[in-house]
Amino acid sequence: MQARKVRILAELSDQLPSSRRRGWVLGAVVSASMLGVVAATAVVPGDAPMPFPAESVIEQLGPVKVETVEQRDLPFVSDERVLPGDTIHTIFRRIGVSDQEALDFLNQTEGMQAQRQLRAGRSLFAVVNADGRLVSLSLPVSGGDTRFTIERTTEGFRARAENPAAIETHVEMRSGTIRQTLFGATDAAGIPDSVATKLAEIFGTEIDFSSDLRRGDEFRVVYETIHNQGIATRAGRILAAEFVNQGKSHTVVLHRDADGSDTYYTPDGRGLNQAFLRYPLEFSRISSNFGRRLHPVHKSWRAHNGTDFAAPTGTPVKAASNGTVEYVGSQRGYGNIVVLQHRDRYETAYAHLNGFVSGLRKGERVRQGDVIGYVGSTGWSTGAHLHFEIRVNGVAEDPMKIALPSAQPLEKQALATFKRETGAMFQRLALLSRTDVAKID
Repeated sequence: MQARKVRILAELSDQLPSSRRRGWVLGAVVSASMLGVVAATAVVPGDAPMPFPAESVIEQLGPVKVETVEQRDLPFVSDERVLPGDTIHTIFRRIGVSDQEALDFLNQTEGMQAQRQLRAGRSLFAVVNADGRLVSLSLPVSGGDTRFTIERTTEGFRARAENPAAIETHVEMRSGTIRQTLFGATDAAGIPDSVATKLAEIFGTEIDFSSDLRRGDEFRVVYETIHNQGIATRAGRILAAEFVNQGKSHTVVLHRDADGSDTYYTPDGRGLNQAFLRYPLEFSRISSNFGRRLHPVHKSWRAHNGTDFAAPTGTPVKAASNGTVEYVGSQRGYGNIVVLQHRDRYETAYAHLNGFVSGLRKGERVRQGDVIGYVGSTGWSTGAHLHFEIRVNGVAEDPMKIALPSAQPLEKQALATFKRETGAMFQRLALLSRTDVAKID
C-alpha cells in the first residue's frame, strides 16, 4: 500500500517544475512511511495550490488490553509493639500467624528465654506468608539492644542473635503546636506515642495536661531513636525538651548524676526527678476528681480522696516519686494497693490494681517512674481504672491541685559541670525554636 502511494506521488511530482521536484518527492516518501495514516506535504508560501485535493485518513485503534496478575503469595511484613500482658500466642493471633512448627521451635530453650524477656513497648518484626506460615520473627531481648531472631529455612527454623554492632542510636529533633490534644499534636509532628507519654510525664509536675493545655501551646523535643540494621525499631530517651504553656516556657535536659542515675534538670540546675508525677501512668482520661461524689457501688455520697484515671487493664502504673514501699497487698474497698513513703512526710497510694510488679515487697526502694503494678478493677470498683492518692502527714490532698515539693538545685561545682555538659542540648532546643519562627514568618 505504501509503495503504491509513493509511486502515485512520484508521478504527480513530474508535473511540478524541476526546482521543486526533488524536495517534493523526499517529503512524499517520508509522509507515506508514517503508518499510512496521513499524507502531508509542505507548500512554499506564494506557490500555486496543490494539483490534487488533500485527504485525511483516520483510523480507530482498538482497546488496549491490560492483564492483571494477582500476587496472592506475597508475604506480609508486620512491625508491632509488645503490649502489656502479651504472650507469643496473642502476638501470633494479632499478626495472623498460624504455624505450629514455629510455636514448637519457640518453645525450646532459647525461644522460651526470649519469651520470658518480652517487655511492653518494645518493637517486634515478623514476615508472614499469606497462608499464615511464619517466614521470620525478631523479638527484643530485655536488658540491652540485642534481638532474638528466628528464620525459616529448607531444613526448618534456625535461631540467631542480632549483631549488636548493627544497632545504632540516632538523635531526632521535632516540634509541634497544640491544636486540640497533646497526642494529636505529637502524631502530626511524627513523634512516637512513647515519647509523647514521656513528655507528659516529665512536665506533669509543672503542667496539668487535663486542664492547662491551650490551643497554640508549643513543644520542642530532642530524643533518641534506636535503629537495627538501618531500621528504626523504637524510641529511646528524651534528651531535652521545651513546652510553652499559656505563654510560659518550661525547659528540661537529661543529665547523669554523680551516682550514675539520669535526671531531668531545668536550665538553672533544678532536678525534676525528685518531684512528684501528677500522672503515675501513661497519660489518660480523668474519670473522677477529688472531692465528694455519689459512690458508684454504695450509691451514697462519700468523700473521694484521690483522682481516678481511666485506663485499660494491664496498663503499667509508675511510682510518682522516689520512695520506699510502705504497703503492698489488699485493703477492702481499695482492692490491690501499693502505698509508697516519700520524703517530707509525703505518701502516695495506687489502688484497684490488677496485680503488682514481680518481687515488689515492703521496705523496697523505688525510683520515680519505676513500674510498681498494673491497672485493674479490684475492690469497690465498677471498671478498670487507677485510684491515685497523695497524702501529707496522713491527710489526703487533691493530686491535681496540691503544691508539690521541688527538688534542691545542684550545688555550685555540680552546676558548673551540668552547664558544661548540657550546653549542646540547649543549643538544639534554641535551633528548633528559631526554625519554628522561620516557619511562621
